[in-house]
Amino acid sequence: MTGQPIRIGIIGAGSVMQGGYLAQLQRLRGRGLVELVIAADRHADRRDLIQGLGIPRFTTDAREVLDDPAVDLVVILTSNPSHAKLAAGALERGKHVLVEKPMATTLAEADHLVELAERAPGLLLCAPHVILSPTFQTIWWRLKRGEIGRVHLARARYGWAGPTWTRWFYEAGGGALFDVALYNVTALTALLGPVRRVVAMTGVAVPDRLVAGEPIVGQVEDNAHVLLDFGDVTFASVSAGFTMQQYRNPAIELYGSTGTIQMLGDDWAPQGHEVWQREVGAWRSYKDLDPGWAWTDGLRHLVDCIRDGTNPLISPRHARHVLEVVLAAKEAAQTGRAQAIATTFDAIDFAPPADDEPVHLMHDLRR
Repeated sequence: MTGQPIRIGIIGAGSVMQGGYLAQLQRLRGRGLVELVIAADRHADRRDLIQGLGIPRFTTDAREVLDDPAVDLVVILTSNPSHAKLAAGALERGKHVLVEKPMATTLAEADHLVELAERAPGLLLCAPHVILSPTFQTIWWRLKRGEIGRVHLARARYGWAGPTWTRWFYEAGGGALFDVALYNVTALTALLGPVRRVVAMTGVAVPDRLVAGEPIVGQVEDNAHVLLDFGDVTFASVSAGFTMQQYRNPAIELYGSTGTIQMLGDDWAPQGHEVWQREVGAWRSYKDLDPGWAWTDGLRHLVDCIRDGTNPLISPRHARHVLEVVLAAKEAAQTGRAQAIATTFDAIDFAPPADDEPVHLMHDLRR
């Protein structure tokens, strides 16, 4: 499809589109790379919003987007339980698909999506897109070059006070693991490879919540600590929940045999990284190469892949593996038993950096 704009249909015009993907869509449209054809949302009162954005057609029926022959790429930004069904419907109709996280809420749904993606003509890209940031890829290359030796331990965290717009995250089938831990698991597995075993502790720490102005009682985990075994005595922990008000510690810490790497900020919004190496004996801090990088960058990446005829860096099998880890963490916490992970995925292979030191040194703190 080189040279022709990718024609996009959007399903879900709520906060994820308005507060996130809209800016990415407008940038791509401004560059002449995409054409916005149609948007669907179950709330009919969003028609004026859609038309005001220059999207010519609006519908309350998602099937109109799936069935539209003028749509090349379906962007799914709906509530989590509907992701898998809509993504499967788009793949079955030969469309390319970007689906927000999680790709599914059950392994059966995820397996179906993987099978469809491997035989369908369209590409499937599953959020989150954390591995696409320049900071993440710089850290990946540092590990690949052996700059801190072999990683023995890792730690990741992400959390906040919790959603206030939908009850789903506090009801059966939802939870903080789907909303926040999934980011960290995606990042750690991209850096360290497939997980082999999971142990977890979860619970409802703050049961009384206010959602859409109404009080509810949370029924599913809002607080979680997950331990991941990558094999070969490499372990990681993930702290996640709707129980964090603020934090200033690194998003990801990697402890190797000869040094340490820390990602600053969040893995979905990095602010650079720090490196300590035994041979240097100092902390070196590096700026983020692209402070404007956005967590919606997967859309740009997928458009590039469609135009170039290449596969996305984030594979459906990787997304399926991450989902299995998250579901295993739920099971491990409920049963008190470690859960073995059966699936794997192909290692990610980033293009080499443009030069040997693709970062900007902020300061060198000798200790």
